[in-house]
Amino acid sequence: MMQKFVWWFFVLLFLGFFLWQGCRKNSEPQNQLELRGADMSFLPEVRQSSIRTYNLAHQPEDMLLTLKKVGANTVRLRLWKQPTEPTSALTTVKQLAQEVRSLGMKVLLCVHYSDTWADPNNQHKPAQWKNLDFSQLQDSIYQYTKLIVKEIQPEYIQIGNEINNGFLWSEGHSYHRNQMLALLQKAILAVRQTHPKTQIMLHFAGIQNATAFFEGMKTIDYDWAAISYYPLWHGKDLKAVAQTLKEIARTTNKKVCIVETSYPFTLGWNDWTNNVVGEPNQLLPEIAATPEGQQKFLEKIAQIVKETPNGSGFCYWGAEWISYKGNQATNGSSWENQALWDFQGKALPALQVFGKY
Repeated sequence: MMQKFVWWFFVLLFLGFFLWQGCRKNSEPQNQLELRGADMSFLPEVRQSSIRTYNLAHQPEDMLLTLKKVGANTVRLRLWKQPTEPTSALTTVKQLAQEVRSLGMKVLLCVHYSDTWADPNNQHKPAQWKNLDFSQLQDSIYQYTKLIVKEIQPEYIQIGNEINNGFLWSEGHSYHRNQMLALLQKAILAVRQTHPKTQIMLHFAGIQNATAFFEGMKTIDYDWAAISYYPLWHGKDLKAVAQTLKEIARTTNKKVCIVETSYPFTLGWNDWTNNVVGEPNQLLPEIAATPEGQQKFLEKIAQIVKETPNGSGFCYWGAEWISYKGNQATNGSSWENQALWDFQGKALPALQVFGKY
């Protein structure tokens, strides 16, 4: 009798477990984009300021935890070679990456290959590499990439940031195309050899000439074709954005994403630093600079990506860049009205998009 009871007990236990697993699976969102992320590179400085931030329920909560709870699964972190401040230095980025991973999120490492900001108009070599010949430069990018990948082991890595005109100027400028490609190949080889699971991303700013750029990367071994899209700099036609992503997907057969984008929740300001976006003519005509408008914009971005063949993700830029230096600062945030927390530190409704798509 006792043996029968024990047998049935275990049968029911196993049945209960599988039923629970089935219910749990059904309750999870289906067909979400692989990468739903935000750049949080200024987070260490925001934390040091002791500014209090709140979640969507208006409860005090750290930004990173709020991001996790709303459904984001990836955090993008900017890495500079030898910055003058700790932010974006290897030690700081490694520590933040470990925290991100401890929360169950992935790390997208955005390597600028510079000591400061790199973008289409600025791709200056690190000071340490200034006087190297091209052979030495290739070895340096290989060894450096190997080091940072070994230290951080990111799930995703960008080889350069917005490399429309190349990187590591002047040797790696797009005018010296063969050299630019050789430097990319060296960095990518270092990633593949050091941490083969890391997925590699190439990043172009905007939609004009984006398809041609990726067509020119056919000899390069990478996994993701990524673009930036900001209405101020890249046009106000969302249909053109969608069409460009489709062309890139068709041309490359790679995963496609919008790895940088943002939109204001107000045209007001919270410190005395001039904001990048502050005029009505800088907006999309159909979307207002309101909390609801910011959410609507990000939903449109996510939907465009989702409707793209191989469309696999989006990442919001400047999510954390609130006015943390105080409202009297003249060297504060030029992005404060595009962050995902308002001037009182409250989470904005656009954060809900991360869990929706």
